[in-house]
Amino acid sequence: MNPKQPKIVIIGGGTGLSVLLRGLKNLPVDITAIVTVADDGGSSGRLRKEMDIPPPGDIRNVLAALSDVEPLVEQMFQHRFGSSNELSGHSLGNLILAAMTSITGDFVHAIQEMSKVLNVRGKVLPAANQSVVLHAEMEDGSIVSGESKIPYSGKRIKKVFLTPRKINPLAETIQEIRKADLIVIGPGSLYTSILPNLLVPTLGKEVCRSKAKKVYICNLMTQAGETLDYTASDHVQAIYKHMGCAFMTTILVNNEPIPEDVQLKYKEEYAKPVDFDLERLKELGLDIVQEKIISYEGSAIRHDTKKVAALLYKLLQNETKPLV
Repeated sequence: MNPKQPKIVIIGGGTGLSVLLRGLKNLPVDITAIVTVADDGGSSGRLRKEMDIPPPGDIRNVLAALSDVEPLVEQMFQHRFGSSNELSGHSLGNLILAAMTSITGDFVHAIQEMSKVLNVRGKVLPAANQSVVLHAEMEDGSIVSGESKIPYSGKRIKKVFLTPRKINPLAETIQEIRKADLIVIGPGSLYTSILPNLLVPTLGKEVCRSKAKKVYICNLMTQAGETLDYTASDHVQAIYKHMGCAFMTTILVNNEPIPEDVQLKYKEEYAKPVDFDLERLKELGLDIVQEKIISYEGSAIRHDTKKVAALLYKLLQNETKPLV
């Protein structure tokens, strides 16, 4: 890796992280993606349970996003079997990561080997080298366990927490956070993609302690079961409350109106555009970067990967530490 390249660490999971990485990988930056290991649904959940390994799904998506291989190879890695037998619902990439973990005896080693095979641009690290279970305490005091169940409880989340109590972060992850010129949080589901990373002991503390500029990429839409009616500042304050420190320096928000027909489709899911309450964000001491950062995939709204990558690169150019 070229030592002169500025170092960016991105913390998240789910679709949002993969979308962002596809734009960043073409820029002259040193990328490290730190990915959640709290997923317990679908193919990942089955492999996690049957093979006692961390869930591979989010890692698989990030490896695919950062890969530099023929489109057909990426398509094969992401292929999900649709037959009605034991393979049904599994993606080939998940099975390969499970097999590689079995062969090497270590999930992190498996990711490193797959990174070579897929010619990955950057580094992909799990938040921990073990499965963790995400729990949510609801406002009525009840507890819902399991990342996949939390958004469907029909109740408002008070806080989330992880078990087991002792979770060891990877030494390499801590090193990457310490060396970062820019740390990016999100985009992604607040309680089930972002916080499960930051709640890994030591990892979250290192992010708080880091002198790097820290950017939060706020979600474009609220999410039923997680952030219903949340404003942008509600997202930020939920992170601060869980972390016990106010550490973000910058927030990236969309300032492009979302078409009515798209809003109507999202309304069926009890989702609506996030209200970017700029005054409150300023009160929280955040630098606000407002841009048109939306792209559309059919009726789904995504962050425009190239625009967001360009904005982050601009921030990075102002932040790179001088070479010793």
